[in-house]
Amino acid sequence: MNKDLFSLINEKLPTFSKGHKLIANYILSHYDKAAFMTAQKLGKTVGISESTVVRFASMLGYDGYPALQKALQEMMRSRLTAVQRIEVTSDQMSGDDVLERVLNLDIERIRRTLEETSKEDFNNAVDQIISCNTIYIVGTRSSASIAAFLSYYLSLIFPRVKLVPSTTTSELFERIMHIDERDLMIGISFPRYSKQTVKALDFAKHNGAKVIAITDSLSSPIAKYADSLLLARSDMASFVDSLVAPLSLINALIVAVSIKNRDKVSQTFERLEQVWDEYDVYTNSGEDSQ
Repeated sequence: MNKDLFSLINEKLPTFSKGHKLIANYILSHYDKAAFMTAQKLGKTVGISESTVVRFASMLGYDGYPALQKALQEMMRSRLTAVQRIEVTSDQMSGDDVLERVLNLDIERIRRTLEETSKEDFNNAVDQIISCNTIYIVGTRSSASIAAFLSYYLSLIFPRVKLVPSTTTSELFERIMHIDERDLMIGISFPRYSKQTVKALDFAKHNGAKVIAITDSLSSPIAKYADSLLLARSDMASFVDSLVAPLSLINALIVAVSIKNRDKVSQTFERLEQVWDEYDVYTNSGEDSQ
């Protein structure tokens, strides 16, 4: 379904039965709670039967209530404030099981990322990185950390890698103004999506550059610019965004690039090892770091 769930509900609201209007109004007003309710719980909350909730989902065009719930959860993540995120997480977890719960959720996100990411797009992304002239990497807010990680390792392999800093919009365009059809932009964005990243990818695309988008879903605002779309699950953990699966995907991308460009990478690191030894960059095991 391409239409925003709220837009779909508002469009059909005048035609709903009394029971369906109760569900619709509750979802519109309390989407942060409804997203994690079973059909039975939602029905009980608004005073109708579970079967009415299931019919409501089908009437909207979803293949059952779980599909509606999934759409609501995905949409919710881009709308919730930090305070709402904390409240939702507190309702889902107790203090005693946080460690086990969060780590198991991250394991599940990596598993789903492996299932959902296109291997064809992944291989295309590797080829695009290897063959381009200059690599621009854009990621703001929480995505800035993994953008910097990707930039650090690609900079060890390629001479022209530019990490675009999170600055004002005018400074952003000053940093990327020379991008052209020989170049590549890698955009990284997860809910809540950054307008700066969207603008940067739009500019790159209009200037003929190839675009790799690393994001969470086909409905992400940066997905439409992608020549290669890499999907990674990144659900919220309180006010914190879980970036375990995106980082794992980026690790795989770096490894694949290094394997495909093995001779060049080996030469680069042989030289780096000499430089590191000559200038005493690293501390040997057991050596005083002072």
